[in-house]
Amino acid sequence: MTNHVRQEQALAEAFRFLEDHREAACAMSDRIGDNPELGGEEINTSGEFKRALLDWGFQVEDRLLGLKTAFRGTWGHGPVRIALLAEMDALPEIGHGCGHNLHGTASVFAALALAKALNPSEATITLFGTPAEETQGAKAAMADAGLFDQEDLALMFHCCSKVNFVDYRSMAMDSLEFTFTGQTSHAAAAPWEGRNALNGVNLFFHSLDMLRQHVKPSVRMHGIVTLGGTAPNVVPGEARTHWYFRCPTREELNPLLERVLNCARGCAMATETQVSWRNNETSFDDMMPNPPAEEAMGEVLKDLGFNLSKGPGPSGSTDVGNVSRRCPALQPELAIWDDPVPLHTREFARITKTPRAHQTLIQGAKALAAMAMRVVFQDHLRERMHRAFLDSKGNDRTD
Repeated sequence: MTNHVRQEQALAEAFRFLEDHREAACAMSDRIGDNPELGGEEINTSGEFKRALLDWGFQVEDRLLGLKTAFRGTWGHGPVRIALLAEMDALPEIGHGCGHNLHGTASVFAALALAKALNPSEATITLFGTPAEETQGAKAAMADAGLFDQEDLALMFHCCSKVNFVDYRSMAMDSLEFTFTGQTSHAAAAPWEGRNALNGVNLFFHSLDMLRQHVKPSVRMHGIVTLGGTAPNVVPGEARTHWYFRCPTREELNPLLERVLNCARGCAMATETQVSWRNNETSFDDMMPNPPAEEAMGEVLKDLGFNLSKGPGPSGSTDVGNVSRRCPALQPELAIWDDPVPLHTREFARITKTPRAHQTLIQGAKALAAMAMRVVFQDHLRERMHRAFLDSKGNDRTD
């Protein structure tokens, strides 16, 4: 039997599995949507995913890297390695406004379909349960630990609205917390004895606003004050501010950060305070493109009836970017609604449980399975993806 015939045979079996389990997949997505859990606390969600994997013969490793809700489910022992990524966390107050309930479930059922359709000697299928994408980004820690280094492809899709596109690009991002330290005093009786830490923070905001004149339009800097003092009649002795800094590439972000730190140093000097800073969340790298993989996934999606648009360019940040620096990676964006609905809203959380969204869940899972089949059975595609990955690594001077 030729590889092409075997690929078509296995693909048909995978698609039958997904159609036969359509109701179960949609019900799982809706249950998770009705019971949202924050990053690192996805106990029920990870439990649902792990039970499904165990029921279909996966070996499950729990508490991956010591993370309470991270896990890895593995099936098969073949030479081609496919990693599917299942996000789980929800947003505070909003719930699943980023659709992790839906596309996380799709990754799980795509993994099950592959296990149903393939022989164990043809591939090794791994489903990674990846907590806290919205905050600490467990995929970044997994990437740093080398868990993706031997994978031929890591993939998932992400929910969006109105349009579908393959060429997803994310921004490199660093999260920094700045603490300004001064001297408390009575704000009315002896203000001259104080050194106002909040003044340092306020001036820091102003300095970054002035810096915006001299950075590219693609740069994003946005922050909040997390501590501004304790009472109006006390000169604040400590003030804190939390910022996200984003650029299209890590190469652009690193020099920007040095300019930001110079602003902080200057503001501390001007207000006679001291300033310190720390990376208080995981740093996310930009998504490294893999043109052969994107071309193949585009063909898969068109075959499944998706109308594709060109992606909007870098916007937002994700820990899948970190994965893309360890192996070829894909994260197509697939619409679960035909009109535009912003991510990270209650309305987006609501539409994840509609029949229209369920359609994308099943078709998206088929796309993941079909792309995986191509990588398993098409040696030339696998080689082209690997060469493109190495070329991107060669152009990445920060690795």
